[in-house]
Amino acid sequence: MNRNVNRFALSALILGVGGVMSAGAMAQESSSEQACELDQYAMGLRYHQQSAEVAALQRQGYALATYRLKDRLAERDDETPLAIITDLDETVIDNSALLVRDMQACHDFTSWDTWKHWEREGEPRLIPGAKEFLEFADEQDVAIFYVSDRYEENKAATLDTLNALALPQVSDEHVLLLGPPKSERRQQVTDDYTLVMQLGDTLHDFSELFTSELDEQRRQVEENAERFGDDWIMFPNATYGSWSDAELDAWQAPFEEQ
Repeated sequence: MNRNVNRFALSALILGVGGVMSAGAMAQESSSEQACELDQYAMGLRYHQQSAEVAALQRQGYALATYRLKDRLAERDDETPLAIITDLDETVIDNSALLVRDMQACHDFTSWDTWKHWEREGEPRLIPGAKEFLEFADEQDVAIFYVSDRYEENKAATLDTLNALALPQVSDEHVLLLGPPKSERRQQVTDDYTLVMQLGDTLHDFSELFTSELDEQRRQVEENAERFGDDWIMFPNATYGSWSDAELDAWQAPFEEQ
């Protein structure tokens, strides 16, 4: 039984037929309150999906990745095969349409209970610059591994999605999905290749160092600062992440309008 509906019905009985608010009206108000709560996601989603600035940052990230990969190719001094590892969601493909749909339906997408349906039937967009960079890597005979926490049970659907987007080197062996931790899947790659670059939108896409609390993640970013923009290429994601429940710092001065 839905406790909220039961509470609304009881309130209606107490107020009587001529009461101030009917059970249906109370339920509608509760739905409106929920929608208002989920509207907290709207600014981040609008920035991520619609802003020209995010598109520019994404293209900038892939331009930097191209320059860095050219550097690695120029520095190569043996015939050991080279590889890059890239995350998929919000790094190569944009899933924001699902997140917007859920928010507009007053459903909290961070429960991830609609994600499997999206994996099977959704149509994500390419992140600007992603395809051009991956095609360049492919042309240089650099192995590409898509290491993502999409569900293994939907692997066939994910492969179909990536093939529909005409991305290079899409195969069962090169798409490593949720099951073993990302650190183990990265190890699968480094067993046979020299890993020269990783791309992602969350820190755990790069290293198990970043699976800790937010303060420790910040410390690890400082300690590994030289890797960002070199062999770790970070992409913006304002829609979800370990930061989403963090407390904000505010200026403590008394509020004045003028």
